[in-house]
Amino acid sequence: MAHTAMSGTGTTAEHDPLQTAVWRLRSRGCWTDAAALLASRAGAAAALQRTALLVERCLFTGDGWGEAEDGLRTAEALAEDDDDRGAAACERGQLAYASTVLNVRDRADEARTALGRAAALLAPNAPGRPLLDFRRGLIAEHIADSPQSAKAAYRRAHAGATAHSDPLLLSFTWRHLAGLALRDGELAEARHGFAESLRIREELGYLVGTAPALAALADAEPEPEATRLRAEATRLFRLLGGVPSWLAQHLQPPAAAV
Repeated sequence: MAHTAMSGTGTTAEHDPLQTAVWRLRSRGCWTDAAALLASRAGAAAALQRTALLVERCLFTGDGWGEAEDGLRTAEALAEDDDDRGAAACERGQLAYASTVLNVRDRADEARTALGRAAALLAPNAPGRPLLDFRRGLIAEHIADSPQSAKAAYRRAHAGATAHSDPLLLSFTWRHLAGLALRDGELAEARHGFAESLRIREELGYLVGTAPALAALADAEPEPEATRLRAEATRLFRLLGGVPSWLAQHLQPPAAAV
């Protein structure tokens, strides 16, 4: 199961205390609390950030769809320019993607349309473009079952995240490129990508994303390291109250060949 990326670490060059608090809550899976901190801030940017948090909550927990839709409509209404409208469309596409892959409701066409609209609105060098490329990769991989298209999109996102110094998004692109490598039997490449993803998430303190990174790396490692990694992933998963909800099925070792 793929999960979402909202770019950035939640801190700013000015070390905004509010953004630091939002990041700390988000990184521990407390999306509702993080979004509540932004309620006092007016304007399109705050509405978009709040929406992104609520959309991420949906994909990690399978819950909160109504609140995310409400936040998204507010962000769309407050959008002031093409960057805002493109970012809102990107979040709508991600929410529709989440609904589809979690089998809540098939919204695949809506996801494609929304991300296509975002692509038309965001300039090629816009800060939000790498995240859009990553999400188009998710659609290609998990809905269209087109790994080559997904790989191209992930590579664009990876290059963009590097150019924009976005380490969290890089942790997602490393992980998903590694997943495609594992699918192709390229174990060394997969192991490297999963390890980079895990390293970045540990350095950022992105706790809610660390258990999935550990479990992914376990799939590319031999025993006994694979068992150790899954045990650590399970510990974190339980510590966070079973979040992300879709990870449980990935914490068991693969069935032995017969």
